[in-house]
Amino acid sequence: MSHRDESVLSDLQLESARQIMEEDMSKKPTPQNDNPGDPFGEEVEGQMQYKTMSWWHLQAIVMIAETVSLGILSLPAAVAALGIVPSIIALLGLGGMATYTGYVIGQFRWRYPHVHSMADAGEVLWGSFGRELLGGGLILLLIFVMGSHLLTFSVAMSTMTEHATCSIAFSIVGFAISLLCTLPRTMRGMTLMAIICFISILSAIFVVTIDLGIINQDHYHATAVHRTDLNKGFLAITNMVFAFAAHAAFFSFISELAQPKDYPKALYLLQTIDTTLYILVAVLIYYFAGPGVVSPALGSASPVVRKVAYGVALPTIIISGVVNGHIACKYIYIRLFRGTDRVHATDWKSYALWAGIALGVWALAWVIAEAIPSFSNILSLVASLFATWFTYGLPGIFWLYLNRGLWFSSFGKFSLTVVNGFMFCAGAIICGLGLYVSGKAIHETPAQASFSCASS
Repeated sequence: MSHRDESVLSDLQLESARQIMEEDMSKKPTPQNDNPGDPFGEEVEGQMQYKTMSWWHLQAIVMIAETVSLGILSLPAAVAALGIVPSIIALLGLGGMATYTGYVIGQFRWRYPHVHSMADAGEVLWGSFGRELLGGGLILLLIFVMGSHLLTFSVAMSTMTEHATCSIAFSIVGFAISLLCTLPRTMRGMTLMAIICFISILSAIFVVTIDLGIINQDHYHATAVHRTDLNKGFLAITNMVFAFAAHAAFFSFISELAQPKDYPKALYLLQTIDTTLYILVAVLIYYFAGPGVVSPALGSASPVVRKVAYGVALPTIIISGVVNGHIACKYIYIRLFRGTDRVHATDWKSYALWAGIALGVWALAWVIAEAIPSFSNILSLVASLFATWFTYGLPGIFWLYLNRGLWFSSFGKFSLTVVNGFMFCAGAIICGLGLYVSGKAIHETPAQASFSCASS
């Protein structure tokens, strides 16, 4: 074959390869965004946009408001059950574990960007069964937390008005206010409310601490270690677990970040603030109030200051519950309309559907609040049944799944395998024992207290 013939053949081969490449590219759809699995898809100007949160002035604030709320009010009573030293050790340990498991949740989301909720994570792990299992658990957890906020609103109003009317009426008022505040469809709409929420709870705690320090300045009754039985001691631990139980919402928070890679900054800020506040508030209020401190802790103040504290804390009682309600509504809404135009639509039908979902979840929360009218018991039940898994047990499973086949590949991997195996076991143990002690406590609560006009 001549040199000229070889040149012509080469040109024909290049032309043929170019045509094949062009045909392949014409068949391949152009991606609409860098992450085709994104739960919110491509966001277009003029439609509902979700991914607008920055980590420091939005995301961290909302996370702190969602976490540092009612759980902190049960901690002084938990310290009274265990003593100061065991309580500080427990809070530091649970806080450190929660920080690590929160980071693992971020790792899982970076590996699987389509994950918007615990239900999506369950589908990655165990298929459709996992999706329904974790999705059901997520909704139940959020609704129970919402119920605890309605219950506390009823307690606050009864205290402030000296039980001027039936506590059920107060809980209905709380239901209506919470429903109205849940109507914004984006997390950004929660930001101002979250700031007010955080200021509110800190102010209420500050007022109560000063009052207790004044009225009890001559007789403190704090003990370093308090001898207790299994029921009371583990009930205190489950209330501490509840205080760190925001992890169920972390996937949803990350999904609305403009830059998901900034999530660790928000996580570390959250865990530093909440662990520090929990220790300071729990120990100080217990130190001043003594073993008779009640749960919620605001009830330990003098009668007049108690009313003031509950009034100051009302924004937290409402707004923190609303944040959880928003997450529940968002999960259901995205689950129903994911992949459709309805996700970003701003017409009246979309808002009506959102409002209908909000009405349904808040109605269920109200029923739970009236059925289990004991603050500590409802927190313990929620923490045991759901929060232990979402906060500690499941992240351990996430890490083991992400690193399957590499568990013993190096000393570092082996160490992390042990750590995450421990997280799973810790979740299982706290769940089992917590269900026992909280179930026993609920059983011992008088039956007539449910759906009663009496103060909780």
